[in-house]
Amino acid sequence: MLSLFVGGVFLRKDDNLMKEQIEQIRKNAVEELQNVKDAKELNDIRVKYLGKKGELTAVLRGMGGLTPEERPIIGSLVNVVRDELESAITEKENKYKEEELRRKLETEKIDITLPASKVKRGSKHPLNRIIEEVEDLFVSMGYDVVDGPELETDEYCFERLNLPKGHPARDMQDSFYVTPEYLLRTQTSAVQARVMMANEEKTPIRVICPGKTYRRDDDARHSHQFAQVEGLVIDEGISLADLKGTLEIFMKKMLGENTNIRFRPSYFPFTEPSYEVDVTCFKCQGKGCSLCSNTGWIELLGSGMVHPNVLKMNGYDPEKYTGFAFGTGLDRLAMFKYGITDIRLLYQNDVRFLTQFDRMD
Repeated sequence: MLSLFVGGVFLRKDDNLMKEQIEQIRKNAVEELQNVKDAKELNDIRVKYLGKKGELTAVLRGMGGLTPEERPIIGSLVNVVRDELESAITEKENKYKEEELRRKLETEKIDITLPASKVKRGSKHPLNRIIEEVEDLFVSMGYDVVDGPELETDEYCFERLNLPKGHPARDMQDSFYVTPEYLLRTQTSAVQARVMMANEEKTPIRVICPGKTYRRDDDARHSHQFAQVEGLVIDEGISLADLKGTLEIFMKKMLGENTNIRFRPSYFPFTEPSYEVDVTCFKCQGKGCSLCSNTGWIELLGSGMVHPNVLKMNGYDPEKYTGFAFGTGLDRLAMFKYGITDIRLLYQNDVRFLTQFDRMD
């Protein structure tokens, strides 16, 4: 006769014997469930009877020796017992969970009258503060704020600003080219050219162009990506005096009323005459210190009168219109205003650095 190893003993694979064995497994399991004390014992019972090597599973594996008529009978009986045990175990399990929850509710009470933990608020990034201040100032002076693409054409980034291909001044702006004709813009002056070309009626212009620019630099004072703002004014009768007055208002507003400026002759392809603009050192107030190399001055802006070639290339009559342009790095302006010594701090998102500006809100 065929035999079956179930629950540690060999059984004859007789239909009645297997039914008796299944019933005995059920009785043993029910009895053990009645005496179970905790969740660990409950899990041990689950494994013992319903696990992969459990007693009911062993019965199912031994059904190969039964006749085709006996298999559905025994299989159905095993499933009935399995469902009964699973239901009983689940009921016990839920009971233990409820008891554990009740215990936690009784022992882990929260005093809702205690003061809540303070939620830490974020603050504006110093660079965003500078951008908003600059925009607010120039909007109050009647300027428009305009923007343009960061992926710029060689035409707008250089050629329409009096920098034809092969011009030696291009070497001053070592650039990130994507194709021979497209590059990441090296200055927001490209936006000025776009504004002039878009103004089909060639009416007066008064704009600032803040935005990101890109050059191959990376040290404590320079970054491969930095923020810049440039201004452009075109109208009849614009003179150097208008430029000087505008920049004085700009610098006094950003760095304090005691700030003075001075112009030094320089060279930019898109302006003529061109000037570097220095401001009194914010650290020593012009007395001389290590920051300003004991000169009392710090270079901050580039500026000049718009070159007649630039006006002409962008559709303006240089005999009728004149204009001025200026530009400065917003990162550098933030460094001067807030005493930041390393430009990389503006881009590292170090919370220890950023929290210094919380008190300014």
